Amino acid sequence: MGLLSDPNRRRALISLLTRLNAPICVLCYFAAVCWFMGLSFEPFTLRTYMSENAMGSTMVEERFPAGERALATAKEFGAHKKKVGGMPVDWLVKTMQARGLEVFTQRFSRTLPFPDENNERYIVEGTNVYGILRAPRAPRTEALVLSAPCSPGDDNNQAVGLLLGLAHYFRSKSIFWAKDIIFLVNEHDLIGMQAWLEGYHHTNTTGMDWSPLQGRGGSIQAALSLELSSDVVTSLDIVLEGLNGQLPNLDLANLFYAFCQKIGVLCTIQGRIQRNDWDSVSGYSHAVQTMMLMVMKQASGRSWGDHGLFLRYHIEAATIKGINSFRQYKTDATTVGRLLEGMYRKLNNLLERLHQSYFFYLMPSLSHFVSIGYYMPAFGLLAVILLLRALDLWVQLATPPSRNEDGVADIEQSSTGVLSVLTPLVISHLTGAALYMLPVRFQEMAVEHFQVSETEAVVLTAIAVYTGGLALPHNTHRYWLISGEGTEQGWRVLKLVAVLYLAVLLGCTALINFSLGFILALTLVPVASFVTPHVPKLLSAVVLVILSPAFTLLFSVFIFQELQEMPVSFQDGWMLYLSVISQGILDHYLYGSLVYPLIALMVYPCWLLFWNILFWK
Repeated sequence: MGLLSDPNRRRALISLLTRLNAPICVLCYFAAVCWFMGLSFEPFTLRTYMSENAMGSTMVEERFPAGERALATAKEFGAHKKKVGGMPVDWLVKTMQARGLEVFTQRFSRTLPFPDENNERYIVEGTNVYGILRAPRAPRTEALVLSAPCSPGDDNNQAVGLLLGLAHYFRSKSIFWAKDIIFLVNEHDLIGMQAWLEGYHHTNTTGMDWSPLQGRGGSIQAALSLELSSDVVTSLDIVLEGLNGQLPNLDLANLFYAFCQKIGVLCTIQGRIQRNDWDSVSGYSHAVQTMMLMVMKQASGRSWGDHGLFLRYHIEAATIKGINSFRQYKTDATTVGRLLEGMYRKLNNLLERLHQSYFFYLMPSLSHFVSIGYYMPAFGLLAVILLLRALDLWVQLATPPSRNEDGVADIEQSSTGVLSVLTPLVISHLTGAALYMLPVRFQEMAVEHFQVSETEAVVLTAIAVYTGGLALPHNTHRYWLISGEGTEQGWRVLKLVAVLYLAVLLGCTALINFSLGFILALTLVPVASFVTPHVPKLLSAVVLVILSPAFTLLFSVFIFQELQEMPVSFQDGWMLYLSVISQGILDHYLYGSLVYPLIALMVYPCWLLFWNILFWK
C-alpha cells in the first residue's frame, strides 16, 4: 500500500505503466489466449468427483427388465401418432392411467412473432400429457421429472416408449420412492416445455396462452429429458448447455458418468468419446475441440435441449441423447432403462437440492472439468488491457494543456464540451434500440414492399439497421461542425468512456456467461486498444468491421461447423448465418434468451463508439 500512498512512487508507477502500455497489452492478450488453450491440457484440469454425499456411491441394484416391452410400446405410440397426425393424447392418457399414474393434460397455444421456417410453424397449438407417481414414503413436497418430447415423424418414439416402461416399473417398486415422479410427454419441444413449466410454477413471462395445471407434485428437485430415436444406441450423450448459458450442477453430470462406467455404457459429451492419450498432440487437440464446442454452445445463449428451460427455475436438469452410429458396440433399451433407474434412485436419496458441486465450469471430457477459478484468469488478462488503456487515456487527459507564446493555455483546444461525448453516446444507443425493435415491428411493411417472406424480412431489416449504423460518424460530425465541439481532447474523453463502458459490460457478461464474454472480449479488446483518429482510416475500418459483433457471429458459425466435423461452403454457411440470426431473435421472444438484446442494446452501441472515434474530425 505504501507504493500507492506515496505520491512520488505512485507517479513513477503510473509513468512506467503508460510508457510500457502497448507492450504490456500485447503480452496480456497473448497470455490470455495461451491460458485459455492450456485449460484443456489434462494435468491442468481437475478430475470429476461426487460432492453430494447422498449420491456418493452407485451401490444400487438396477433391475429394470422391460426394454423389449418398451420398444413395443414405442411402436404402438408411433402408429397412433401417425394415425392422428400429431400427439395421440387420448392414447397417452389411457396408457398412463393403466400404469397407475394420476394423469393430467395441459393445452397451450402460441403465435410466434414471425414464422419459424426451420420448424415450419407460425401458430403453435398443442397438448402436454403428464402422469404423477405419488411418493408413498414422504409428504409429497418434492418431485423429480422425466420428460420425453413428442417429435414430428418417427423421431423420439423410443424415448416415449421407454418413459412409459419406466413409469410401469417405478409404479411396481413404489416402496422405493420418497419423492413424486412426474412423467411428462411434451408437444412442440421447447414451446410445450415452456408452457408446462410456466403452468407448474404459476408464472407467465413469455405471453403464452396455456390452461392451468389440474395436478401438481412437490417442488421439483431435478429433471432429465430423454431423446432416443432408435431401438439400439452405440453411446449416450449428455447435453448440459441451457438457456442463457446456464449449466446444471456438476454433480448431475458426475452421476451420469458414474452409472455409465458402472453399467458399461459408452458415454460422450458434445458427441465425442473421451480419449486417454492426453499427452499426445491428437489427444490434446481432441480435448480442445470438445471444450470449444461447449464454449460455442454456451455462448449462443440458446437451450440445446428441453432441460435448458428447467434451469431458470433453479431445477438441475440435463438431456440424455441416444446416438446410433457405426460403432460395433451396441446398447439396448433395457440397459438404458437400468441407467435411468439407477440415476433416479440416487436422486431420490437427496435431502436437499444439488448445491455442493460447481455451477460454473467447462468440460474437455466427462472425467475432467475446468472450474471457474481456473478459466476466469484468461478473461481477467483481457480485462487488464482495458484498464491499462483507460489509465493511459486518463493520464493524457490530466496532462496540462499546451501554452501559446503569451504563456496562456489554449482553452479552445483543451476544453471538452459535454455534448461532444453525449451526442455519439445517445445516437449509438438509439441505433441499438432500432436494431432491437424494428426488425420484428416492420416485418409487415417489408413484406408489402419487397418479395420476401416474414422471416427474411426480419433478418434483412436487422442487417440493414446494423449496416446503417456505420453512418453514425457522418451524423455526429454534422453537429460538431456547427458547434465546434470536435476537439483533440474530445475523442480521448469519448474513448475513455467507451473503454470503461466495455470493461464493465464484458465483466458483467462473463460473470453470467463466461463463454459469451470471453468470445466478445477476444474481438472487442483489440478494437478498444488500437483505435484512434490518427491511424490509417481504410485499413483500420476494415479491421474494425472484421472484429465487429456481426462478423464475430459469422466466424463462429463456420468454426462451430468445423468443430462438429461438418464443414460447409461459404454459400451454405451464409444461409446458416441468416438462420442463426432469426433463431436468436425467436429465442428471445419465445423463451427469454438475453443474447439478442445484449448484442443489440449494449455491445453494438459500444462498438459504434469506437467506429465513431476512428472517423473523429
